[in-house]
Amino acid sequence: MIPDTISARDLLRHSLATVAYRAGKSLRDTPDSFRDFNAGESTRTPGQILAHMGDLLDWALSMAKGQQAWRDSQPLAWQPECQRCFDALRRFDEFLAGDEPLRASPEKLFQGPIADLLNHVGQLAMLRRMAGFPIKGENYYAADIAAGRVGQEQSPPKREF
Repeated sequence: MIPDTISARDLLRHSLATVAYRAGKSLRDTPDSFRDFNAGESTRTPGQILAHMGDLLDWALSMAKGQQAWRDSQPLAWQPECQRCFDALRRFDEFLAGDEPLRASPEKLFQGPIADLLNHVGQLAMLRRMAGFPIKGENYYAADIAAGRVGQEQSPPKREF
């Protein structure tokens, strides 16, 4: 049975789980050298994109708590930066799962940082192909994505092509 409506918080949590699933696929089994792959002088490296993603998640959480704060982080080594991103996903998801009131509108949280995160996950997938580490396409509609599952470990793909 499909519910008529779900809460905005639940939809935000599912959005974060979607980011985690897609990021997990784009980051899985990448060599540390991928961090510094440079597609051109005016493009960000995967390490810079991933650091920005962590910053976006920290920013989103600060807005949700009513204490908006932004910072530009320098990229860490590849594996610690991957972990930082998933830790930030977990912190934001835990806040959304809790009882503390949202101090920013769900619409603004989605249209700003969450939509930006989805864009950057796509960039990582594209850069991975360009760097010679392609991933298979997937029917994401069929993927096992669930609110609260925001770590690096995700369900295996159901239908890749």
